[in-house]
Amino acid sequence: MATVLRGGAVLPMTPARRRELLQPGSVLFDGTDILAVGTVEEIDADRRATGPDVEVIDATGFAVLPGLHNCHLHSGLLRGTAEGLALFDWLQAYVDPAHRALTPEIAEAASWLCYAEALRSGTTSVMDMWRFLDGSARVAGALGIRATLVPYVADEPGYDYFESIDSTRALLAEHRSSFDGRVRSWVGLEHLFYCTERAFADAAALAAEYDTGLHVHSSESRWEVEESLRRYGHRPLFEIARRGALADGRAVVAHCVWLDDAEIELIASTGTRVAHCPASNMKLASGPAPVPKLWAASVTVGIGSDGEKENNNLDLLEEAKLASLLQKLVGLDPTAGDPWDILAMATIDGARCLALDAVTGSLEPGKRADIITVDLRKLHTTPLLTGEHANVAAHLVFSASGHDVDSVWVDGRRLLAAGKLLTADESTIRAKAQAAAEELFARRAALPRLPSTANS
Repeated sequence: MATVLRGGAVLPMTPARRRELLQPGSVLFDGTDILAVGTVEEIDADRRATGPDVEVIDATGFAVLPGLHNCHLHSGLLRGTAEGLALFDWLQAYVDPAHRALTPEIAEAASWLCYAEALRSGTTSVMDMWRFLDGSARVAGALGIRATLVPYVADEPGYDYFESIDSTRALLAEHRSSFDGRVRSWVGLEHLFYCTERAFADAAALAAEYDTGLHVHSSESRWEVEESLRRYGHRPLFEIARRGALADGRAVVAHCVWLDDAEIELIASTGTRVAHCPASNMKLASGPAPVPKLWAASVTVGIGSDGEKENNNLDLLEEAKLASLLQKLVGLDPTAGDPWDILAMATIDGARCLALDAVTGSLEPGKRADIITVDLRKLHTTPLLTGEHANVAAHLVFSASGHDVDSVWVDGRRLLAAGKLLTADESTIRAKAQAAAEELFARRAALPRLPSTANS
């Protein structure tokens, strides 16, 4: 059955026309694919948009835009319990012990919670760096979300409870592409200080063998840069490049807060993409990523929420606002963080970051029908203006939140309607996540304490 979203404020976010607004406009899709995007009159005149088998949805008062891409997420169950520490202290005190206590069942419950929360707030595509990802694949398949699954690999002494190259190979064998291509697997490395040179070499070779992307954290804190200089004699990204992880344009690096000009040039020259996580970077006092400099160097930058524990939600519309405001504050420049540029980060640039831009990320014929509608008929999104004073993009970035997302389609399948999940029961997800979290905390409390390794 074909569907027409008729009369909304349509933001196609196409690469060539990133600031186009059709107000009012319509989107026609059938099955998995978008058929046409245009003015109301243009779509009404399209023969494919008429007939008894066409569902017409009145989108008046709604923004209609591509689904959002979360380019760096960790499923988890530590929300609200890991507060008030610097990055590496926080990792050692809260996060790493939770990984030691994690079970496949707990990990799957965490993905149910996080993927459902993501869908509820308009995210149609996540890159999840997590563990026991066979369960996460099942969750994504059942919910209908698009997911790129990236196992944490770590093998330095004291960190060998993470995933391994062997477990990553097993995941790729099963889920290199599954659920009609919605679920994919990549290769992931936790961190420069958690992984040996052998792990980097094997990860790069595995990514090349399976023709996947490679994901890693880097340059998140000032201490990390200083420690890299002490250990290796150069800054983190140059060490990662020396270990072969930036080859072939496969890499997406999360954070990239503490970069110098030479590292920005390295990122640009290797085709590396960046996942920017403003809320996490502010909460952990890591610092602001130099997004304007990365853009000036033609680096693709997507938005990530990071994990629920360091954010503390997965609302990418809220993340978009923070991404804009952070640029304005750091640069003392009110013109920075233009809403259209920020929306591009969350849509077409996010898709490009995840190597999905041929499939999704914009509303144009031939791409998959990954579409969201955002209700702008609220007090906090009034007035809604057209013409020279059109303010839809500004409302989406500065006024709206994930709570305003009304409907979500992925591959043309409706997953959310009137703010309600259609593919799972939220109360069941929440109850299972609550029980899993309580089990996780009990298991973590029973673990023997390991010696500190952060300053080794």
